[in-house]
Amino acid sequence: MNKDQIKGTVKDLTGKVQEEAGKLAGNRKQEAKGIYKQVTGKAEVRLGDAKERAHDAINAVKDAVHHR
Repeated sequence: MNKDQIKGTVKDLTGKVQEEAGKLAGNRKQEAKGIYKQVTGKAEVRLGDAKERAHDAINAVKDAVHHR
């Protein structure tokens, strides 16, 4: 797991908490901020996933070249 995946997961979870707190308090602004955090957190996780796949692909190419 890389830092983007971790930060994104934390942001997603805090967004869920903020959304629920906003619902309980009847505060639509806090609810919306929570949803926004969830969306940006999930995007950050996906960015981390893509970086990890790219890193794995680079390593696979390097291994293939070195084993020739």
